[in-house]
Amino acid sequence: MLPAAEIGKAPAAPCCPESGNERKDVEEKNDINIAALFGNEQVSEDTDNGDLTSYVSAFIEKEVGNDLKSLKKLDKLIEQMTENKMQLEEQVLTISSEIPKRIQSALKNAEESKQFLNQFLEQETHLFSSINSHLLTAQPWMEDLGAMINQIEEIERHLAYLKWISQIEELSDNIQQYLMTNNVPEAASTLVSMVELDIKLQESSCAHLLAFTRATVKFWHKILKDKLTSDFEEVLAQLHWPFITPPQSQTVGLSRPAGAPEIYSNLETLFCQLLKLQTSDELLTEPKQLPEKYCLPASPSVILPIQIMLTPLQKRFRYHFRGNRQTNVISKPEWYLAQVLMWIGNHTQFLDEKIQPILDKVGPSVNARLEFSRGLMMLVLEKLAADIPCLLYDDNLFCHLVDEVLLFERELHSLYGYPSTFANCMHILSEDTCFQRWLTVERKFALQKMDSMLSSEAAWISQYKDITDVDEMKVPDCAETFMTLLLVITDRYKNLPTASRKLQFLELQKDLVDDFRIRLTQVMKEETRASLGFRYCAILNAVNYISTVLADWADNVFFLQLQQAALEVFAENNTLSKLQLGQLASMESSVFDDMINLLERLKHDMLTRQVDHVFREVKDAAKLYKKERRCGLGPSQVAVAAVAVGAGGDVPVQLGLPAAAHRERPLTPAGGAALLLLVHSLLAGACGEAGCVHLPRNRSCQSFQRGRGSSAPV
Repeated sequence: MLPAAEIGKAPAAPCCPESGNERKDVEEKNDINIAALFGNEQVSEDTDNGDLTSYVSAFIEKEVGNDLKSLKKLDKLIEQMTENKMQLEEQVLTISSEIPKRIQSALKNAEESKQFLNQFLEQETHLFSSINSHLLTAQPWMEDLGAMINQIEEIERHLAYLKWISQIEELSDNIQQYLMTNNVPEAASTLVSMVELDIKLQESSCAHLLAFTRATVKFWHKILKDKLTSDFEEVLAQLHWPFITPPQSQTVGLSRPAGAPEIYSNLETLFCQLLKLQTSDELLTEPKQLPEKYCLPASPSVILPIQIMLTPLQKRFRYHFRGNRQTNVISKPEWYLAQVLMWIGNHTQFLDEKIQPILDKVGPSVNARLEFSRGLMMLVLEKLAADIPCLLYDDNLFCHLVDEVLLFERELHSLYGYPSTFANCMHILSEDTCFQRWLTVERKFALQKMDSMLSSEAAWISQYKDITDVDEMKVPDCAETFMTLLLVITDRYKNLPTASRKLQFLELQKDLVDDFRIRLTQVMKEETRASLGFRYCAILNAVNYISTVLADWADNVFFLQLQQAALEVFAENNTLSKLQLGQLASMESSVFDDMINLLERLKHDMLTRQVDHVFREVKDAAKLYKKERRCGLGPSQVAVAAVAVGAGGDVPVQLGLPAAAHRERPLTPAGGAALLLLVHSLLAGACGEAGCVHLPRNRSCQSFQRGRGSSAPV
């Protein structure tokens, strides 16, 4: 076996000198031989590590070892290594022959690219010089051409300007010809085309052209409007418009007078022609607007035919309710409000039966009755805006005005279907100064009403005391009157246009509830010594009734909407904690929770006082009862002490008093049950103490034990 050192040695170099490249080839071949012998990957790894000799020695030890029999493997190893060597040499020769060809091809391509680039650079230089010379030559031409283009553009603008003027003049001539031939419908249609041109020119900067177009439109619009208005008023006069009397007593208009088909045909024709002037009328006429402080909702102007139909009514309204007329009395707002309602009612049938079909044929989604009502409503709003400042500081007159306005609004919405989204009287009352005065007056009269209801002789007597089915809660008259007052206040402000105003009224209601609770507390303290007296029980029933009604109102849709509005306001102002906001949003709490909690606390305090009083009386009576000798007494001599709940829910404490006295202490079934439970718990606790009352084992005691809720004597 050959030594490992000799196998790893490179062959001796020849004596003749070699070039550097030949020496490298020899070294590469030696590496190939070794790789063929021991494998490419392992040799490369160990060669990188610089320990080739150790690897060869380890390979020989692995393949041959110390066993002489393993020398038989040498032939196979030599053949295998020789074959691998030949394959590697072939690969090296192939690669060494292909790489120079690729390099040579790449160099050739680079040379060709360089030549092309040089050619392009030469062409670019030539073109650059040619373009510069051409630009210098063409510069005077460009200046002349630019001047000519500017002239052409200016001429085109002048031509377009003249075309617009020509179109407007042509339309104007057509309107004139149509009017000369009495062809009003075509004239109105032509005016519509002119108005469309005016609208298109709104973005133009040609001020004189705009002024000319607008003046032309205004000129023909006035002529056509005057002519059509005159004809339309003649037709309305034939129908005896406006209708001053109710529909039942109208002999014309809705009936069929002589020549009715022709009159209604003319009415429809003129109505449609006036509708064609609607766009130009809106363009030229600025609608009357109340000051911005009233925050009226934006709405289009009333259609032109309805405006003409409203003209005689507007004249009548201004004649009677402005100036020094006897009908213009500031303390009588019901006069003009009732007049407007009467006018709407008188004309509703005619508008629905005669005018609405015309609008349906023309196409616009307009309700004739609502347009008519809107026009009259503007008269009312103007009148209110003028009158309110004059009576703002007279409580009686102002309160009377508000009452009449609310009644007017209710009838207008319920009888004639006037939408709350349109401008209405509530917008005038919502103006800041007027609204604050309204709140002040509302509070003042509510407090006066509370004073009168609490000072009444029947304040603590139930109106339904003799009707058992109705009088389950035994509500005193003052509590029922107070809740009716709150309900009336709700009806008065529920149609306000904004949620913020409604929330201010809600705060007023909560303040009134708190004030009434304080008054009940004061009266209750005066009756503390007679905690089972008639008035004390009536106060307790009042507190329970108010708390129950407020809890029911909390689930009402109107107050739920107010709760959502309050949630938004509180979230914007950061006046509540996140927990409170979450409770409001999840409907776990309501807008009346604070008041309900205070009332429930008062109710609990009053029940506690009654329980203490009952327990004290029972305890005092029990001490006397304990000292008596029961064996020698007859039944009529036995003192009776009982706590019982009557059929009507009364909770009398019988301590030797006549039954008639107990019926004068009314308490609701719920309050009686609560009182009885509290007393029973106290008695049960007392029976565990030393020295408690020992009941004799007789029939009465057994009866009490069988039914503690009955009227059995103790």
